[in-house]
Amino acid sequence: MLTTEQLDAYRTHGYVVPDYRLDDETLVSIRTDHDRLITRHPEFQHYCPTLLSYDLTFLNYARFPEILDMVGQILGADFALWNSSLFAKPAGNGQATPWHQDGEYWPIRPVATCTVWIAVDDANSSNGCLRMIPGSHKSQDLLRHHTNPDPDLTLNQELLPTEFDETQAVDLILSAGQISLHDVRLVHGSEPNHSDQPRRGMTLRYMPLTSVFDRSLASTQSHSKGFPNHGERTLFLMRGSDQTGLNDFRMRQ
Repeated sequence: MLTTEQLDAYRTHGYVVPDYRLDDETLVSIRTDHDRLITRHPEFQHYCPTLLSYDLTFLNYARFPEILDMVGQILGADFALWNSSLFAKPAGNGQATPWHQDGEYWPIRPVATCTVWIAVDDANSSNGCLRMIPGSHKSQDLLRHHTNPDPDLTLNQELLPTEFDETQAVDLILSAGQISLHDVRLVHGSEPNHSDQPRRGMTLRYMPLTSVFDRSLASTQSHSKGFPNHGERTLFLMRGSDQTGLNDFRMRQ
């Protein structure tokens, strides 16, 4: 469980690294599952935006009770997993992720998600670890983004440089097995990996069931901004129940 101090840090800075670590056996399993995915789908060498559409094995990692306990402390008793992705930065050829806020991409209203980021490998300044702008989540409005079609980026929505102060960035250095939790509005990104060490990070994205996953909005966002349509994501109930009566838990591909 997150301590009072860690919960305060999450609310103040927009992210926290808890006193929790996946064991080596689990890390080997994730790496094996990822290798299998890449063998079947080499187009995901750098980034797979929706792991569960291709291999439900990854759902097992989203159900660890310790992780759900921490997410519940942040989101409340009722929440679902709506997506899992994997950002893989192969040694010597890892793509950058532009500065962005996750909420710019997602059709959840009100905007709300807690992302669990799992370090599948050691993540440090040399191999493209996450970089955060502490406290940047506090604005209630999403900041202004523009479309950047650079094929060497994992994502195509990039914050305008006038919207944040990059000099305030901190590197999120994690050992393999450590996790971080971050807010949907936190400004973050990562540099490319030119080192000889891979840097894989798997995300688990949980939404409170006081919000609605708006599938029609997902289609509109995809059409207007040119990124994958989230409208066909399956919501997996993790704890509690839907408080809105509007969320659809039907299984999808």
